[in-house]
This record gives sequence, structure tokens and C-alpha cells, in this order.
Amino acid sequence: MDYWHGAGVCVNRAGVYFFCSTRVERDGDYRSSNGEYAGGYYSQQQFLRNLDARSNMASADQPSVMDEAYKEFVMQLASWDTRREFWLQTDYYKQRMVGNSKADAALLDEMINNIQFIPGDFTRAVNDSVKLIAETAPDANNLLRQYVAFASQRAASHLNDELKGAWAARTIQMKAQVKRQEEVAKAIYDRRMNSIEQALKIAEQHNISRSATDVPAEELPDSENVPAWASNAPGSTGKFTGRRSGLDLDYDQNRAMLNTLNVGPTLDPRFQTYRYLRTPEEPVKRDSPRRAFLMIMWGIVGGLIGAGVALTRRCSK
Repeated sequence: MDYWHGAGVCVNRAGVYFFCSTRVERDGDYRSSNGEYAGGYYSQQQFLRNLDARSNMASADQPSVMDEAYKEFVMQLASWDTRREFWLQTDYYKQRMVGNSKADAALLDEMINNIQFIPGDFTRAVNDSVKLIAETAPDANNLLRQYVAFASQRAASHLNDELKGAWAARTIQMKAQVKRQEEVAKAIYDRRMNSIEQALKIAEQHNISRSATDVPAEELPDSENVPAWASNAPGSTGKFTGRRSGLDLDYDQNRAMLNTLNVGPTLDPRFQTYRYLRTPEEPVKRDSPRRAFLMIMWGIVGGLIGAGVALTRRCSK
């Protein structure tokens, strides 16, 4: 009989313990970051966009740099792989492993589902948020902060990879553009040099020794400047100064851009892709109202067992 009385007490205590150890949840609100959080990523991505604008390659409805960064952050925040990789590297999961592959896999799957991303609704002024469920309030608070930082770092890694790829593509494009400009300038230079050489030969044949105009050579346009060599020694090119004559300000700007591109991007592996609108704090909310119901139910079960034990003892007397 003492056994059953003890069993009733144990069940009753089990119900109380089950409620007291109930898990808690924590959530936080987020939105896109701004340029100061993103540091070098923002300025370098904006530099590439400015290049596209000069080349008329930019889209009119293109989202801002930081909106695109936040989009990647949200993608990582909600990703199953991100949640899985996060738990695998935490002491919280490692300390709860039992060494059984199936049990550990089930535990990991449960923990993955304990992180939930809730998309916002900007038409109702509801921001994006993420919820994490853990066994204690400090655990939920700390793990949520760690998870957000982990997701942001993964987003930054993906964005840096995209930046490197876009940078390399723009470098190739700019090199090709500069090369085309130099080839055009060389063609213009060669054509003018040929014209000058032909004019020199004609002048020598006609014994021309001075310019046919009183306008200084430096004030003549290129198309009228060919005869200006005549006042100099045979073979002179007047005001024409070589290949630079066929290049313009656009070439100088492209050359400066290419010099910058050749340096390569400076990558920050931990730039922040989000900002808090509600920072995670010590949570007090239980993860489910069923816990209170279960406590009451187990209390009733324990009471019934205790009453049954008491009745059994009375009958035996």
C-alpha cells in the first residue's frame, strides 16, 4: 500500500515539475539596416551601381542596397539550413545529446522547429520577427541573439560573394570599354598621322615652307590643323600630340574607375544586415497555455490515486 501512496505522490510531483520546467519563448522585431551599419559593403555596392548608372545599365525600380541586404538576411533567418547549422554549433544542443543517432536527430529536428520566422505586414505596420523557444528565459534570450547574429553573418557571407562576383564582372566590362576607347583613339591617331604624312609629301613637292593662315596653330581645330606643320621642319605634326588626341574626358573617367576596380573590393565578413526594432529581453511568456491545463490534470490524477490509496487502506482495516 505504501508503494501506491508513493506512486501517487510521485505522479503529483511529476505534474508540478513538468509545469515548472516548461519552455519559454523569446522574439524580436527587425527591419532593414542603414548605410552606417553596413560600412564598406554599402559604399562599394553603391559604387558599382553608379557605374551601372553611367552605362545606363541600372534598373529604374531597383531596390536600395540595404533593402537587398535585408532581403538576404530574412532569407537566411527563415532558412532551414541556417537553423540546423546554428544548433549544431551551439553548446545548448551538444549538452543535450544522448549519443543515440535517432534520438539526437529527433532532438535536432525539434530545436529547428523551435525557431520560427514571422514575416511582417507593412500595410498594417507589423514588422518582421523571429521566435525562439528554449528551456529557460536566459537561454531563450541569449540563443535568440546568437541566432540573429549567426543568420546575419551568413547573409553577409553570401552578399560578399555576390559583391566579389559583381566587382569582377564590372572590372572585365570596364577593361573592355577602356580598350575599345584606346583602339578608337589609335585608329584616329593613325588616320591623322597618315594624313599629315601625305600632306608633308605634297608640301615638299610644291616647295611650301610656311602656313597658309595667320591663325596660331594651337587655335585651329584638328581638322584644319594639318597644314600647320608646314612652318616647321618636315615631319612635324603641328599641334597634334599623339594618341591622346583621340581620347576624351569619358576615357579619363573610365580609366580612373578601372584603377579603382583593379584594387578589388574590401570585404567585411561581419557587417550588420539588419537593425533591431525590439531588442530581445528576458522572456516571461510560456510557449503554450496547455501547460497549465496539464498541471491541473496531473494534479487531479495524483489526487485520485492518493484517494484510492486511502480508500484501499480503510477497506483493509
